[in-house]
Amino acid sequence: MSVLEARDLTRRYGEMTTVADAGLSLEGGRITALLGPSGCGKSTLLRMIAGLERPDAGEVWAGGRLLSGPGVFVPPEQRDIGFVFQDYALFPHLSVEKNVAFGLAALKPAERKARTMEQLGRVRMADRRGDYPQALSGGEQQRVALARTLARQPAVVLLDEPFSGLDGRLKAEVREATLAALRASGAAALIVTHDAEEAMMMADDLALMRAGRILQTGTARDCYLDPASPEAARLLGDTVELRAERANGQAVTAFGRLPAQGEGPVLVVARPEAFRIAPADSAGAVDAQVTRVSFGGPFVLADVTAGGQCAVARIPLAQAPAVGERLRLRLEPSFCKVFEAR
Repeated sequence: MSVLEARDLTRRYGEMTTVADAGLSLEGGRITALLGPSGCGKSTLLRMIAGLERPDAGEVWAGGRLLSGPGVFVPPEQRDIGFVFQDYALFPHLSVEKNVAFGLAALKPAERKARTMEQLGRVRMADRRGDYPQALSGGEQQRVALARTLARQPAVVLLDEPFSGLDGRLKAEVREATLAALRASGAAALIVTHDAEEAMMMADDLALMRAGRILQTGTARDCYLDPASPEAARLLGDTVELRAERANGQAVTAFGRLPAQGEGPVLVVARPEAFRIAPADSAGAVDAQVTRVSFGGPFVLADVTAGGQCAVARIPLAQAPAVGERLRLRLEPSFCKVFEAR
């Protein structure tokens, strides 16, 4: 069941429209990643949902209550929405424990203490409760900021690029603790990120954003394998775009054929893993020339050409070809999507 809905939210700054008709739905106990490149309007959308910015058009609903809309604007402190800022915004003069307890003044002291320590335990920071923010690493500050937000038990939690300042193994550790705490809270969570791999690994649902618009929403698997547009496909990783002609139930590309209804020119958007090495006598496969090979650990990226078109194929290391080698290649339909040619 939807805990929060943003409907056709729009934000303008003078002549520039930063967010246009953006809509998404958040469900309790599920984590949604809002994915898009820098400057596409993600943070602005987050701030409108939180009540930190007033939309120029559209509505925000939570729990059947209108928070933003024509003639209505509920201030952020009355929205039951928690916000973890990118810079964490901890109070430097308060200890970790007092930072987390800050928003719990209405509780009795014993209950306030218990809830504070519960949240610090969830983010693995209980042993640092007496320290001050300046003594903490960036990852530790992020976890304290999350604990402070969750201590208020909001129905919705918004996180703006929470892992962007962290590196490598530390990022993985903080992300694991953050996701565990969010799931334990039962809140609906919306995490802004520009990292496609991170978004797919951590989220139950994705909202793909580009140039101020939501292009597609759905599970990570659905968005990756069934993109709504070539633009949406590009947001989730490398793609190869192939010109094709469609006839007799097939789209014919330089690298093979795919099922496709209708007739006329189409654009086939393929993931690099769609290119598969086929047996020499395989029907429907085509001859391709390898012009470059790059090592990628468990796979190689091979630049291949066929029929005057070029592509980058992701091939398992065990099947790695050599530069100059000729291969028989076929396309795996589950990693391809056919779009009308523009």
